[in-house]
Amino acid sequence: MTTAVAPTTRTVDGREIPPAGTYELDVSHSTVGFFVKHLMVAKTRGRFGRFHGTVVIGGDPADSSVEVEIDMASVDTRDEGRDDHLRSPDFFDVEQYPTMTYRSTRVVSAGHGKWAVDGDLTAHGVTRPVQLLVDFEGGVTDPWGNARAGFSATAELDREDFGITFNQVLEGGGVMVGKKVSIEIEAEAVRQA
Repeated sequence: MTTAVAPTTRTVDGREIPPAGTYELDVSHSTVGFFVKHLMVAKTRGRFGRFHGTVVIGGDPADSSVEVEIDMASVDTRDEGRDDHLRSPDFFDVEQYPTMTYRSTRVVSAGHGKWAVDGDLTAHGVTRPVQLLVDFEGGVTDPWGNARAGFSATAELDREDFGITFNQVLEGGGVMVGKKVSIEIEAEAVRQA
């Protein structure tokens, strides 16, 4: 006797999306990363190691939502001195602002299988709107019978909009740290029973 497996995707308006339901991020298979220009000539990359979040997929995709909370002290740029500086009051000030949160406010089609997720990002005590451009990467049932969905997302923000203004002017012009921060997210989420 075989057990019926629930579908891991569905089609709405010609687009493949996950089945409706609540999904918890699988942190061990997800990455919240960023990069910023350093000395105006190269990109410095980092990530946050501790975060949690929930994605709710609506019957109508426009009724979907996402909430994520990130532990700012978990920043990792592969340089301990730089990470300590990022945790300091010059940048994240993790003692005063230990978390960063994102809460979606609207989900709309962005064409070609992409979704624009508008939301409020709260970081460093400041809340600003930030739009994520999201791709659904697919769905699968894992060997333990859990439905999983994969997403990738990108965004760009100006760190000075969040009161993170530390910088150093370079002798030949320009600055040490760029204002624009590019966000790159790879998320795997598990549907809850």
